[in-house]
Amino acid sequence: MLPAMLLAAGLGTRLRPLTERCAKPLVPVGDRPLLAHILERLRRGKVDRIVVNAHHRAGDLKDFVGRDGGDVCVSEERDLLGTAGGVARAGGLLGAGDVLVWNADILADIDVGSLVFAHSAGDAAATLVVRPLAPGEGNVGTDAAGRIVRLRSERVADEARGGEFVPIHVLGADLRRRLPERGCLVGDIYIPALLAGAPLRAFAHDAPWHDVGSLRSYLAANLAWLDERGLGGWAGDGARAESPVELRRAILGAGATAVGAGPLARCVVWPGSVATAPLADSVVAGEQVVTID
Repeated sequence: MLPAMLLAAGLGTRLRPLTERCAKPLVPVGDRPLLAHILERLRRGKVDRIVVNAHHRAGDLKDFVGRDGGDVCVSEERDLLGTAGGVARAGGLLGAGDVLVWNADILADIDVGSLVFAHSAGDAAATLVVRPLAPGEGNVGTDAAGRIVRLRSERVADEARGGEFVPIHVLGADLRRRLPERGCLVGDIYIPALLAGAPLRAFAHDAPWHDVGSLRSYLAANLAWLDERGLGGWAGDGARAESPVELRRAILGAGATAVGAGPLARCVVWPGSVATAPLADSVVAGEQVVTID
């Protein structure tokens, strides 16, 4: 199985003020941090070497990896290097060859084994996970055989369908050798490769996925976690909702408390925090109550 690179060095500006409390990949989604969900999917796919890069609140990620006790290494970046530079810097930890790359703010139930097999069975210089759309829609276009013919605004042939790039992909060894010390995988590697005729292929993922990079999408990911389990509300270890508070699609993290009276609707209460009902469409993180329009 391929090694995996989790890109987790971003500043998390769209998730502020939540990312002032912890690194973006560690925001809680349902019963655990976002990063724990991703690690579970990778391990389910038999990935046995995982590297996470870190910059903003790097200590948070190091502490989490230490507690995880698994097969995860941290590649710390003093300066932000971009997606391409981050993979290049972690080369010694990843080893040679192809690598599975996963943005650490992306939550998607990808069949990792099938993705890796599809890449290894073909001639692709890289294989990108793509949600299929109508022709011309999204930031990717593919031909009838699944070969990528458009990335962003760059097109090399007519497309049979469009698509949205889910930032999970297999980067082939040949392209890895071209990685700059700083730069973007799509802008500096994939688009030039496409224009030069390199075969880039799409792996279709026609299922919901979440970019947990904004406050609205963060709340949506938590509500989807509840819905997928058929839950109207959830409380972690030691959490409690005092009567007459009613949980309506709300999550109470471990040790959290809901007080007051009335509904706590579409809310996420972080571990150890206190939420006062009535409250809706909000995230409670410590003393902060962030309401999402």
